[in-house]
Amino acid sequence: MIPEGAKKVVPQVRAFVADADSDIPDALRGVLFEACAEIEGLTERIKMTERQIEAIAEQTPVVERLRSIPGIGLLTATALVAFLGDIQRFPDGRHLASYLGLTPREFSSGLKRRLGRISKRGDSYIQMLLIHGARSVLCHAKKAQEHDRLRTWALELEKRVGHNKAAVALANKLARIAWAVWKHDRAFVSLPQAA
Repeated sequence: MIPEGAKKVVPQVRAFVADADSDIPDALRGVLFEACAEIEGLTERIKMTERQIEAIAEQTPVVERLRSIPGIGLLTATALVAFLGDIQRFPDGRHLASYLGLTPREFSSGLKRRLGRISKRGDSYIQMLLIHGARSVLCHAKKAQEHDRLRTWALELEKRVGHNKAAVALANKLARIAWAVWKHDRAFVSLPQAA
């Protein structure tokens, strides 16, 4: 069985192709060799692009502060800065989360207030990055022994509403935290769980 990841797959496939006694048909050997070369080329281009993004991020202090938030890494932080531009146009984190399409749609009439699924009106790429970051926070929180307030809240919410809804709610919260970190020009500080 071949493990996942280009770092492990390509050398093993090359070894199979080079081995004359392997069960790989001769007609496929050339194709597999070219595929390995293409994967190596793409991997190198990805690394180069990541280095370029990292260099840009080093010149933008807000990116480093945004990266202090759990679930927000290099891609999410740079995408937020590039997409949003000036954070001053949002009066609070709730407006930012709404702009990004991470707030529930409202179906209200009279005295009844009904909240539905998220509006999805914002940029789908940023939504995807924040939701995947939230999923990562949830998954890592399940494995950790101790939790801060954010992770405790997310895990309790997940027990009540399920993984997917909790991930979207956490993505909403991450967007609001991103607004506060950016607006107040300071890094995220993880608060200990309330006793």
